[in-house]
Amino acid sequence: MVREGKPPTAGNGDRGVELAPAGQARLVAALRDALRARAGSGEVRLIETHLSYVLLTGSHAYKIKKALSLGFVDFSTLARRRHYCDEEIRLNRRLAPAIYLDVVPITGSVDAPQLDGAGAAIEYAVRMREFAQEGLLTHEIARGALTASDIDALAVIVARFHADVAVATPAAGHGSPQEVLAYARENFDELARLRHDPDECAALAALSAWTERAFDALRATLASRVAAGFVRECHGDLHLRNIARIDARLVVFDGIDFNDELRWIDVMSEIAFTAMDLEDHGRRDLAHRFVDAYLSVTGDYAGLALLSFFVVYRALVRAKVAALRAAQLPVGERAALDRDCRRYVALATRHAAPGHPAIVVTHGLSGSGKTSRSQAFLEQAGAVRVRTDVERKRGAGMSATARTHSGIDVGLYDPAATRATYERVCALARQVVASGRVAILDGTFLKRWQRDLARALAHQLHVPFAILSFEAERATLEQRIVARSRAGGDASDADLAVLARQIATCEPLAAEESRDVVRCDAEAPLADAFRPQAWHEVRARLGLPETLTEIADGRGGGVA
Repeated sequence: MVREGKPPTAGNGDRGVELAPAGQARLVAALRDALRARAGSGEVRLIETHLSYVLLTGSHAYKIKKALSLGFVDFSTLARRRHYCDEEIRLNRRLAPAIYLDVVPITGSVDAPQLDGAGAAIEYAVRMREFAQEGLLTHEIARGALTASDIDALAVIVARFHADVAVATPAAGHGSPQEVLAYARENFDELARLRHDPDECAALAALSAWTERAFDALRATLASRVAAGFVRECHGDLHLRNIARIDARLVVFDGIDFNDELRWIDVMSEIAFTAMDLEDHGRRDLAHRFVDAYLSVTGDYAGLALLSFFVVYRALVRAKVAALRAAQLPVGERAALDRDCRRYVALATRHAAPGHPAIVVTHGLSGSGKTSRSQAFLEQAGAVRVRTDVERKRGAGMSATARTHSGIDVGLYDPAATRATYERVCALARQVVASGRVAILDGTFLKRWQRDLARALAHQLHVPFAILSFEAERATLEQRIVARSRAGGDASDADLAVLARQIATCEPLAAEESRDVVRCDAEAPLADAFRPQAWHEVRARLGLPETLTEIADGRGGGVA
């Protein structure tokens, strides 16, 4: 399956004796001893993965690629390992230039290796700046240190990275439907070879059948995404262990260097990996927040059609990795990895289940907390939000936080532009619903025609509909608007003059609309909105599972 533009060939110093895996393990052990001696008897830690050895000295990390060949990676020769060390430096400097330093040769002998010594290289290592392992997001999320603000920041980092990286041409063949299916099938082939528990095999057979059906339905979408430029030279391995807090900033590292096909992928495959891993670590709320925040920046709502397919694929990638690593260990040491594999298969199974699509609109004056409070519902229900404030500016080629300097009912806020904005968010809601998710249309919806537009769409799509009506005192609204303006960073342009205009011209909810309305106390503390019981009435109206636990146990929908 490995395809390279230029297959690596041996260079100067690369024609020595090729190391067998056992010899390479001896070299790593000897190099660890040599580094301890160099550090004056300091501790040198060894981390071993299914593809590499990493030696941590306290100031630097040395990563050595394992001498092996699997279906998706070939490090079997020294020339290949050197080539992919160079690729690792090139690719990872895109996101972590301060960490990735250089490639150093290892000379000497297997039992007396030297870093960057004289003579022919017998191995190569990627030299990196070491950082505290406690900063890995796997550790941060375990101790409750990963925040909602971190997730928003990560979404922006990834969205900007995707905007800047190289775009695949259709002629290159990357991300083609055939390639996507081949890698999905390879997961099942490897797992069938490695896993033999009857229940697990039955679950994998069901997932394999689901994957084939889903692929048939998505084949044209996958092809259109290649043509539209959504297949790019991504990171390729964007899970929490490859993200760390370094010098108070989130840094993404350790992208895929060893396989073009696993790196040149649809951006939604990348997003699916992060969302899947957040859920696997018990934070499905943050998974939903990450997906929504990324979409808000990129506007790639059409990509939602592929997200569940890619979440299942990514969960099974991790199941395969766990199974491969378990196979490298003695039978008595495999229990934890066996549990990991089963857990990923269960996660994939949940996401192959049908979703619970619906359309929800917010209703309320500026400052009533529509965005901040609907965020809580979004995270609990796995909804995707489309904001009129954001889409109005996106349609004009402006960033979400740019100031329009438009007056009331003129410029981007004139009647024609406002109608176009509401029609746009309804069009995007159609894409959200088609993916099996709840669409939250976040705007004031103060005019009857705006609410009727969304209601008609829900009826056309045969999905439940609700209006979340947020109500607060005028003094509260004014206070929030002033505070928001001073803080900056929000997409809303509303000021006190806009609020006064809204109050004077809004069209109250009519009696016949009452069946769709859920009233929300916008004066209550914001923390109340994040309690699961706060959204009981909305869930009941939309037919959604009652809690995240219910979803996680497989009793609800399986949409990330």
